[in-house]
Amino acid sequence: MATVVVTGSSGLIGTALVEHLTARGDAVVRLVRRDPAAPGEVRWDPSSRRLDPAVVAGADAVVNLAGAGIGDHRWTSAYRREIIDSRVDATYAVATAIAETGGATRLVSASAIGFYGSRGEEELTEESVGGEGFTAEVVRAWESAAEPAVAGGASVAFVRSGLVLGSAGGALARMLPLARLGLGGPLGSGRQWWPWITVEDEVRAIAHLLDTPDLTGPVNAVGPHPARQREIASALGAALHRPAVLPAPSVALRVVLGGFAAEVLDSHRVLPRRLEEAGFAWSHPDLPTAMRWLVTPA
Repeated sequence: MATVVVTGSSGLIGTALVEHLTARGDAVVRLVRRDPAAPGEVRWDPSSRRLDPAVVAGADAVVNLAGAGIGDHRWTSAYRREIIDSRVDATYAVATAIAETGGATRLVSASAIGFYGSRGEEELTEESVGGEGFTAEVVRAWESAAEPAVAGGASVAFVRSGLVLGSAGGALARMLPLARLGLGGPLGSGRQWWPWITVEDEVRAIAHLLDTPDLTGPVNAVGPHPARQREIASALGAALHRPAVLPAPSVALRVVLGGFAAEVLDSHRVLPRRLEEAGFAWSHPDLPTAMRWLVTPA
C-alpha cells in the first residue's frame, strides 16, 4: 500500500487512475480546486504556483495530471496561454513542494508526444530531439517546470502520452457518435501517424512508473504498434460494424477546430521504447483489441 497524491483527478485519465490505485489498495489524496466534498480531497490553487509541502510530506508519490484541456476549446491566443500556464503553474507548485520536503517523493508528471513535433514518417523514441510548433513549446515548458524536484533529488518521470482512447472522454469519445453513424472516416489525408493507447493501458503505464522509481526522464505512453489515422478510423468502424470511408477535408477541420486541427493532422510516429525495456505488457497491444474494448459497454 502506498499513498499517492493525484492532481487533475477529475479528467479522463485521472478518474480512471484513482479507481485503479484505490482498487489495488493504495491510499489516494486528490487535489481539487473547490471545497473538499469527500474524504481524501485537499483544496489547492495551482495558479498560485504554490502547494503546501505538508500535502506531499507523507506521500510516496505524486501523479501530476493537471492542465487545461486541449481539444475542448478553440485555440485563441488567450486559450493558448491558458494551456501553457495551467500546466507550468501546477507542475512547478508540485515540484517545489516535493523539493521542500527533501525530494523523497516520486513524481510522475503528465507530458505529451507533442514534444517531437510533426515529423512525417520518422520513427521517434525518447532519444529523439524535440520538434517545432506550439505543442512542442508547451511540452518543453511543462517538463522544465519540474526542475525544482529534479534538482532536489527526487525521482521524476514524464509520461509523454499519445492519443488516449476512452469512451468517457478525449478525442475518440467525440468521434464515436459519428463513427456509429458511419461518418468516422479519415481526417485529412488519413496518412498521418497517430500514436495511440487505451485509457486502461495509460493508467497501467502510470502505475508501472509509480512502481519503478528508477525509471526517470521521458517515457512514451503509446501502444507498441503505431498506426495511421485512417487505420484507426477503419478499426473503429470495423468494431462498430459501420463503414469508415468518408473523409473530413483538412480545410474543413481547420474551420471547425481552429488551432487544434494541427494536432489532428500532424504525424507522430512515436515508439514506446522505454516502456518495452521496462517490461511493461499492454492489455490492448493492437488496434482490433483496443477498438473492441472501446466500443464494448462496461
